[in-house]
Parts: sequence; C-alpha cells; structure tokens
Amino acid sequence: MKIVVLDGYTENPGDLSWDTLAALGELTVYDRTSLTDEQEAVRRIGDAEVVLTNKTPITRAVLDACPGVRFISVLATGYNVVDYAYAKEKGIAVSNVPAYGTESVAQFAIALLLEICHHIGHHNESVHAGNWEHNKDWCYWDYPLIELSGKTLGIIGFGRIGQTTGRIAKAMGMKILACDGHPNESGKAIAEYTDLDTLLSASDVIALHCPLFPETEGIICRETIAKMKDGVILINNARGQLVVEQDLADALNAGKVAAAGLDVVSTEPIRGDNPLLGARNCFITPHISWAPKESRQRIMDCTVENVRAYLSGVPVHVVNA
Repeated sequence: MKIVVLDGYTENPGDLSWDTLAALGELTVYDRTSLTDEQEAVRRIGDAEVVLTNKTPITRAVLDACPGVRFISVLATGYNVVDYAYAKEKGIAVSNVPAYGTESVAQFAIALLLEICHHIGHHNESVHAGNWEHNKDWCYWDYPLIELSGKTLGIIGFGRIGQTTGRIAKAMGMKILACDGHPNESGKAIAEYTDLDTLLSASDVIALHCPLFPETEGIICRETIAKMKDGVILINNARGQLVVEQDLADALNAGKVAAAGLDVVSTEPIRGDNPLLGARNCFITPHISWAPKESRQRIMDCTVENVRAYLSGVPVHVVNA
C-alpha cells in the first residue's frame, strides 16, 4: 500500500519520526506541496491509496484525477481543505486528529496575555541593548505593567480549550465568565456562564476559543467592541475569521481596545495589507499555538492510529461518515 504525505514539514521539521507510519506501507513524504497547483498534488498522489495532508487542498478535481485514493487523514483538527462531502460520494473516508492541542493552545493564549501585561520580550531586548546598565534608576519599565489577579476574563467558547485556559487564569486569581451554547458541570466548576452581552461588558480580558461557524464569523466587530469596557484586552488563537480585522484595528488605534494578542488572522500566511499589522499594541504570532513538539507528537500518534484503523476496516475519527 502506498502512503503519501503532501505537506509534512510543519508537522515534522525533523524532530519527530515517520518510522511508525512507514511500517504500515510504502511511504513518501513531501515537505510542501503547492496550495494552488492542483496538478502538483495529482502528480504526487499518483496511485497512492492513503493520502495525508495538512493544508494542501484535496479538491473534487484532485479526487477525480486520483482514483486510487481510498483514505485521507488530515494532520490537524480542521478538515475544510478536503472536499469531504465529495470524498464520501466516492466512498473515501476522511479522518482528522481531534483534541491534540488542548494544553498547548490554552498555554499559548495565556502566553499572549502575559506578554501584553509585561512586555517581557521588549524588556529583555532593552536590557541586552545596554539600557539597564546605563539607567539612572535601579529599574525601569517602558510600558504599563498589568496585574491580572482580581480582573475578569471572559471566554467565548468554553469547550476543552476554553476550560483549560479558564483553569490557568483562575489559578492566577482571575474571575472567569464563559459564553457557550452547551454549559456543562466541568465548565461550571471554573466559570460563571453568562450571555454574550454580559460577557462583553463585564470582562477586562476577552479570549476567543469558539469554532468558526456562520454564527460566530465576525463575532468581534464594531458593534460588539462598542459593548466592551474601555481598555479591554483581546486574545484570539482560535480562528482569524472570528474578528472583523479593520474594526479591531480601528479600536486599537483609538484606544478602545488596549491591546490584542493574535495567533491567527483571516488569511494565512498573513498578507502585507492586513490592517492589524499597522495597529497599535497588536501582538501577532504566525499560528503556532498548536506547534510544541509534544502536541505534534500527538498528531503523529493519532494519524498512525487513523491509518491502522483504516487498514483494519474500521476507520476512526471519520468526519464524513
């Protein structure tokens, strides 16, 4: 059986091993495959039976051109890069990797918040530039420093990641509010569930951990920002399309939003004309919340499990059953 990995580099830039997967079939790993040239994907898939992809699209045209494909496993939780409905029509199971990054993504949300509160990176660079050595005072800080204890964190989307973020923030002394369509007992142990308008008006910090659905697209916009406290902090390492970026940029530049920590934007990689690049107090990282080695190892382990299950005739984590 032939197995092709279309874009394996971000999953495994060299610190993991493909050996367990290679033991299941004749494995070919490509670091990168064009996101726009369908013919490159077709050539690389060839007569492979199993295809693994992260962000390389597997479209209707690719599936039609590669009749040997019987199973697709996405090296991520999101699977919109695959035309999974058409794959189902063709009898091709599509699996993903659920819940691999809960701890990593929650940790990163808190890291973004702490960077905004303390500007650790800036002050480290300042010290190495000699500014402390030549400072006339015993210490200095170039930005206001913020203590989080006693402040309110509102979390929109209170599933596994949201609740993990809430537990960490609660341990730092924050009060947690949550807005989610499915309240549960584990969530109630961490947060007070409330409606969106109450969360927006009462929170000092707002974190987005909700999925991207039509009803959540653009949930942070001019209208919802107007309901927030002056000087609120926004954290988003869920999906970039949850935010109307020009509206957030305007609010940052006006000071309505004091700062934003973002690991995601609407178009990735980010485009040079994204209004957030020129906004005040906007911290942007290149979608790396998921990327610690431990998290990526879980992706690898689950992907191997997905392929093994397919070979046994009982696929798991199937998104188009």
